[in-house]
Amino acid sequence: MGPGDRGGPVSDYQTAASALRCKECERTGELTAAYVCEYCFGPLEVLYDMELVASRVSRESIAAGPQSLWRYRDFLPCAPEDMTAGLPTGMTPLVRTPRLAAALGLNDVWVKNDTANPTHSFKDRVVSVALEKAKQLGYRVVACASTGNLANSVAAHASAHGLESYVFVPADLEEQKIVATAVYDTTLLAVEGNYDDVNRLCMEIASDRPWAFVNVNVRPYYSEGSKTLAYEVAEQLGWRLPDRCIVPIASGSLYTKINRGFRDLLETGLVEGRQPVLNGAQALGCGPVAAAWDAGLDFVSPVRPDTIAKSLAIGNPADGLFALDVARSTGGAISAVTEEEIVEGIELLARTTGIFTETAGGVTTATLAKLAAAGAIDPDERVVVYITGDGLKTLDAVASRIERHPIEPTVASFEAAIGEARLIA
Repeated sequence: MGPGDRGGPVSDYQTAASALRCKECERTGELTAAYVCEYCFGPLEVLYDMELVASRVSRESIAAGPQSLWRYRDFLPCAPEDMTAGLPTGMTPLVRTPRLAAALGLNDVWVKNDTANPTHSFKDRVVSVALEKAKQLGYRVVACASTGNLANSVAAHASAHGLESYVFVPADLEEQKIVATAVYDTTLLAVEGNYDDVNRLCMEIASDRPWAFVNVNVRPYYSEGSKTLAYEVAEQLGWRLPDRCIVPIASGSLYTKINRGFRDLLETGLVEGRQPVLNGAQALGCGPVAAAWDAGLDFVSPVRPDTIAKSLAIGNPADGLFALDVARSTGGAISAVTEEEIVEGIELLARTTGIFTETAGGVTTATLAKLAAAGAIDPDERVVVYITGDGLKTLDAVASRIERHPIEPTVASFEAAIGEARLIA
């Protein structure tokens, strides 16, 4: 089948993924359900035949693909037989935001608005890839450990594919995310503990049950979905690279895979230029990677999360060390912002762009503002800010700051309230 034929079944399609490779000792193995090296226990990643990818992929073949992340299937470890099946994920808006830029003294700021995915977060990307690979490996039950967004996504995509699902979350998760997960008829387990406790439990359960835990035993494939956030940005910018990206860090996987995605584009000749500077963003209440960066360390010490940015509240980030490497190699940095700055970031983005983000996006926007105020960004740089989740998921973070002006059903009461509102403004 030719690379331009993207509409129907692709059962004869052979992925360019060639092996699983350990990120520590670099030993390789088969493309099975595994997440740690059996020799050194290092994390695994998917290895590709990049010469094969380069021979297949072109701007034209991508443009001929579906309006979903599967248009980039040549860069991914699997592809569905029918690329119209399941929930359509990806190709979310890249929005130029002149009012946000002006507020920060910058000239060219864009927001990659991944709230437009089916369950309103970027997790739909990684879940789409993970579930497709899980099905190919023969699994009929999928599961995850989650801080919320992944729970929403796994439950929804499992329902769309007719798979049974089990979702494990911290018991104190935002109610909005609990409801938006349970509605898909998943089995929802609320664990007394933080995300790291939940994750440890899931790793134990995954060892003796024939389930595909998307962020445990199929994690190497799952994480590949994040690369599409780099491919889309470049394509939406007319096959140009941004100068700088601001990316939230939880486990560190999103940050490192966006970097990998830009490298893929350069390596295959789809774009020209240099690797974008990548700035990582964390909450001060759970900022182990930022703390390591500030201290000049080459390791990340675990912390106990205490932040309203629950979707970033991973105290022992699996890819934290690799995130440090990306920051150094791209000339970027990793910053942390306070709880007050997170809420201010949510409000800044909303009032200047009309985009309502969850607390993770507040972290990212606040980091952008912090860098701009410090003069760390050249005003003429093309900057892309990644907004990874919808504000409707974390309403409590801003609810107490919302002003209401009660009025009687009379014009006089209305005019009095408007006058009062103007005085307050």
